[in-house]
Amino acid sequence: MKVAVVGAGWAGMAAAVAATLKGHHATVFEASRAVGGRARALESTLPDGTPVTLDNGQHILIGAYSETLRLMRLVGMAPEKVLLRSPLNLLFSDGMGLALPRWPSPLDALGGMLMACGWSWSDKVSLLKAAIGWQLHGFTCPPHTTVADLCAPLTPRVRETLIDPLCVSALNTPASRASGQVFLRVLKDSLFGGPGSSNLLLPTTDLGSVFPEVAASWLQSQGGALRLGERVDALQWKSDGGPRLWTVNGEPFDAVVWATSSSFAALALSNAAQDAPESIANQLLDWSSITRGLQFEAIATVYAWSPEARLSQPMLSLYSHAGTPTQAPQPAQFVFDRGQLGGPAGLLAFVVSASTADRESIQQQVLAQARTQLDLQLQPVRTVVEKRATFACTPALVRPSMQIAPGLLACGDYVDGPYPATLEGAIRSGWAAGTAR
Repeated sequence: MKVAVVGAGWAGMAAAVAATLKGHHATVFEASRAVGGRARALESTLPDGTPVTLDNGQHILIGAYSETLRLMRLVGMAPEKVLLRSPLNLLFSDGMGLALPRWPSPLDALGGMLMACGWSWSDKVSLLKAAIGWQLHGFTCPPHTTVADLCAPLTPRVRETLIDPLCVSALNTPASRASGQVFLRVLKDSLFGGPGSSNLLLPTTDLGSVFPEVAASWLQSQGGALRLGERVDALQWKSDGGPRLWTVNGEPFDAVVWATSSSFAALALSNAAQDAPESIANQLLDWSSITRGLQFEAIATVYAWSPEARLSQPMLSLYSHAGTPTQAPQPAQFVFDRGQLGGPAGLLAFVVSASTADRESIQQQVLAQARTQLDLQLQPVRTVVEKRATFACTPALVRPSMQIAPGLLACGDYVDGPYPATLEGAIRSGWAAGTAR
């Protein structure tokens, strides 16, 4: 088959790899000049003039990302070369918080709960009781349950220092609005998913080099095509009854995998419906309607630098709050020491999930947060705000399906599946679409 993949993000490249392995010829269309989508490399400069490669948002992986790790190996990238593996560590700069020991799963989770620094016995017992209850119920809950509802029995300290930052980083949605069921699935697959599943996997190079660029090289070595800088302006259903069902920019294909952002996908497919037969047009419009119903959350990444800056470990949790009349906002939940992750010394990346403020305000608030919590005077390097970074992972959310119409499929982290908007969700979605026919 001749397969078109529209979009060269992580999902699109996974779909192209999968289709190629099934013996099809894949052609990837990408409007920009680089692969990777929202998880791609950016070139910038430090305040001292040193060139530096950043990411369009700081991402992490975890050991439970089994499909991501499998595809990395498949296209020739050894994960251990570009990912620093360590036990899950959610410690703050003052040493408080939870850190899992190097024990077999699920004993590591149990040990981490019992040894959490700064927690009272009532804190620890409340989490243990909740975790046992979640296991006994098969990590399921009523569909309309929020994470806040699910975790109401926990003590305030556990909610504030573990659940809230974990929820907003994994689901990019505040606990008061986030899906309890999706959160339970994340906990099941990470904390209780087997050996190494809860490990942090921190990229030691730019995200483009972790998977999408390697996948692009692999694809071309297998005879596939990568067309960078080529925007798809026309998707049309073929009406001549031939074997190839769709044309992409006038070129016929047996199947099309749409792997762009959800907003662009909904727009493009609505436009394609205008010239399609009624039965096909209805399928395109129904899918687009569901997709347009998704709400979105922003993520901001503030890169800042000081030649003397060095954290006690590559990643630290931060005390985060929205601010009160007497307290300034401290919005970042985590900070990463890029100097310990293959980057230049002194470069830090602060992550603000479910971000709401404007770029300048976020940057100033984070620099003040660094002074307060890390005792660091930093200079700004670059602040990246992805306003539609992820869909809002709310309870009982209806997400668009992979199947759109005959010969037309969608993939991406927003497509229906068990995970929130993560790299693993994108990879799994792309693989499923690429192997669907």
